[in-house]
Amino acid sequence: MRKYEMVVILDPSVDERTITTTFEKLVQVIPAEGGTIDNVDIWGKRKFAYEIDKKTEGIYIVLNFTAKASTSQELDRQLGLNESVMRTKVMRLDAK
Repeated sequence: MRKYEMVVILDPSVDERTITTTFEKLVQVIPAEGGTIDNVDIWGKRKFAYEIDKKTEGIYIVLNFTAKASTSQELDRQLGLNESVMRTKVMRLDAK
């Protein structure tokens, strides 16, 4: 198992009261495949440096989790299929 950090940018039209429940549904693949979610940090709405999909802001979420490489790839694939997810970035944290 490896440690990962993922940054997810959600569409700003997602209701802020439902962000937590929406995101929990999106990342349920991690515990389903034996991984663990270590930390979820919701940054809220932030302005972009440039437009993405004709929008100037998005809801940022940072997720730290431990999982197998295949789980990380599947999570990234599933998030890419969701219409409310604008961007994702998965980074493997170095073991130090």
